[in-house]
Amino acid sequence: MYFSKTKEIVAIHDLSGIGRVSLTVVIPILTSMGFHVSPLPTAILSSHTQYPHFSFLDLTDEMRKIIAEWKKLNAGFDTFYSGYLGSPEQVQIVKDFIQEFRKDNNLVVVDPVLGDNGRLYAGFDITIVEEMRRLITVADIITPNLTELFYLLDIPYEKEYTDEKLKQYLLALSDKGPSIVIITSVPVANDPHQTSVYAYNRNGGRFWKVTCPYLPAHYPGVGDTFTSVITGAMMQGDSLPMALDRATQFCYQGIRATFGYEYDSREGILLEKVLHNLHIPIQVSTYELI
Repeated sequence: MYFSKTKEIVAIHDLSGIGRVSLTVVIPILTSMGFHVSPLPTAILSSHTQYPHFSFLDLTDEMRKIIAEWKKLNAGFDTFYSGYLGSPEQVQIVKDFIQEFRKDNNLVVVDPVLGDNGRLYAGFDITIVEEMRRLITVADIITPNLTELFYLLDIPYEKEYTDEKLKQYLLALSDKGPSIVIITSVPVANDPHQTSVYAYNRNGGRFWKVTCPYLPAHYPGVGDTFTSVITGAMMQGDSLPMALDRATQFCYQGIRATFGYEYDSREGILLEKVLHNLHIPIQVSTYELI
């Protein structure tokens, strides 16, 4: 009897009890898309770090124990997907783990979470940036925002840029290892009601851009949502521009579904209301070749 095995994704993220971020976003999205997710938790928090106070259990030592047990079980994964890593030590553990377990046909996705709005997140310094620069060299796909792009390239943060300048940055990051580089949350010049995602695929040498409406609301976990849908879409065989469309539209649907409620935005988007949209075909493609 022929048995088709479900593809396995190891998701290396933290776990927050309150707030739809990290593993509480990653697991439902990817399981809904038909994949089995094996979590490798980096920390357990009572709520994510944008709340004024929270408990935090660092799982750095436990990560090593989990990986050692997986090795005994001869565990294998089709995709490695990392997000927020809390220390340079954790970044190094993840890099070693990928290099030890990876097979030729595996996919490695790294969301290099470092900062936003031109600054590193609280508790981060240049040491973790240096380790992240090493981690992206083993990745196939990376999804930095603008701030993270500049830190990874070790160049000063800029508030103004052109398509041509962004294409240079995409090429420079791809030269460090990843064949696909996606820049998220790029403002559209002279239009505060739009936001864009830029991408480069070294296989074919083409640059892509997807633009969608911007709503004036901040919901933690949208970045995790975006990269999770990208990961699932690419594993399902979508082209890069279609994966960009799918991820961008899903995030926008989630924000729109949440925006009208009197609701604590720190809890993240109302993922439960839009999860079924992952199975709806893209009706209108918005990507463009640049």
